[in-house]
Amino acid sequence: MSQETEFDIAIIGAGPGGYVAAIRAAQLGLKTALIEKRKALGGTCLNIGCIPSKALLHMSEHFAFARNDAVSSGIEIENVSLNLDTVMKKKEKVVAQLTGGIDILTKKRGIERFDGFGELQGDNRISIKGETDEKIIQAKNIVLATGSEAISLDFLPQDERIVTSDEAIAFDTVPEKLVVIGAGAIGLELGSVWSRYGSKVTFVEFLPKIAAGFDDDVSKLLERTFKQQGMNFHTNAKVTGALESNGKLTVVAEKDGKEIQIPADKVLVAVGRRPFTEGLGLETAGVDRDDKGRVVIDQHFKTTANGIFAIGDIVAGPMLAHKAEEEGVAVAELIAGKAGHVNYDVIPNVIYTEPEASSVGLTEVQAKEKGIPVNVGKFPLTANGRALATDATHGIVKVIACSKTDKILGAQIVSKNASELISEVVTHMEYGGSAEDLARTVHAHPTLSESVKEAGLAVSKSAIHSL
Repeated sequence: MSQETEFDIAIIGAGPGGYVAAIRAAQLGLKTALIEKRKALGGTCLNIGCIPSKALLHMSEHFAFARNDAVSSGIEIENVSLNLDTVMKKKEKVVAQLTGGIDILTKKRGIERFDGFGELQGDNRISIKGETDEKIIQAKNIVLATGSEAISLDFLPQDERIVTSDEAIAFDTVPEKLVVIGAGAIGLELGSVWSRYGSKVTFVEFLPKIAAGFDDDVSKLLERTFKQQGMNFHTNAKVTGALESNGKLTVVAEKDGKEIQIPADKVLVAVGRRPFTEGLGLETAGVDRDDKGRVVIDQHFKTTANGIFAIGDIVAGPMLAHKAEEEGVAVAELIAGKAGHVNYDVIPNVIYTEPEASSVGLTEVQAKEKGIPVNVGKFPLTANGRALATDATHGIVKVIACSKTDKILGAQIVSKNASELISEVVTHMEYGGSAEDLARTVHAHPTLSESVKEAGLAVSKSAIHSL
């Protein structure tokens, strides 16, 4: 066991929240330690989550276009086939490039990296258990940023056929039949990937609709679009188990009081994620958790233990990489004596399917539940010139504004590149902008972003290109 080293700040976990906190702390002149159990930095997001899944989505879109849509664009391709090994190698190349880039950024800023599992020992001490040794460091301030892990279902057997997203980004063959339990972002994205590559994909969703964070009209549009792409859905259905007979797997669920059976070669369990805090020594350090296992913090990210902070997926709020990044910047600034802050009202959420679905702020239903009178503006992508020219007409932009003040309360977008389009609404909401502000912002023509302007106009029934 080596001699203890003292730092101004030590961060446990090098995902988007942790490594960003480390970089910002180093920029502010703090002596910084970054502790990570994986060999590569970047956490779940860069290694087995956001980045590899987006690489798969991108490549599968190319494949689907070549196989199904190229002819309508005057491109004749014969004998389109899939080389899954090449797909996986490119995915890993993307991951390696990004994680390697993070490694360079931390080294250039003088951040001391420790490889191993960090555990709180109390008195501002952290034990770091590596593969062959154990170190102890001290830090005036400790930030917990250990992220989350996929939830499994206890009543389903765990083997190579029943998997989480960790394994579903690395299948070595395309499953003939894939059952996805859960129709949220992770399930819809990975289900889309394997559907494009030839799987017969069936979703089983406990809730009455898919993409539960969106209003019903948007959710129904998404489901209709995905059905047209060949995916199947059972909503209001509860998975109860799995049967095996003659080497064949069948997922069993209850729907409308009846049992349904769905054959599967692979089953993806995508029912959410939970905070990863196991083995962190929270009890030893006096760090409390709530009834959902999340670390309890105040408005300045302070836990119930002096000198210990927490950010990202292990605290309350959406489990999103960009939320963790903002918290990482804020906590480092607060520790350095500056005014760090996160505006949780304007954190966008995205489902990276095709079309993409994005949202920010309140839904129409949420606004009404809060007793806020609203005006809603909608604009269909079928009326957008760029969408028509690029075969991207499946979608809608929906803007929700207060009917008294015209302040934008939220927005939902289904569109190609909706993940990029939502940023404009976020920007207007950041300064308290109105639907009129959005409507009077000049947009280039022809662009998909004109649909955002038109939805802003539609709030006051002033849309130019729709009735």
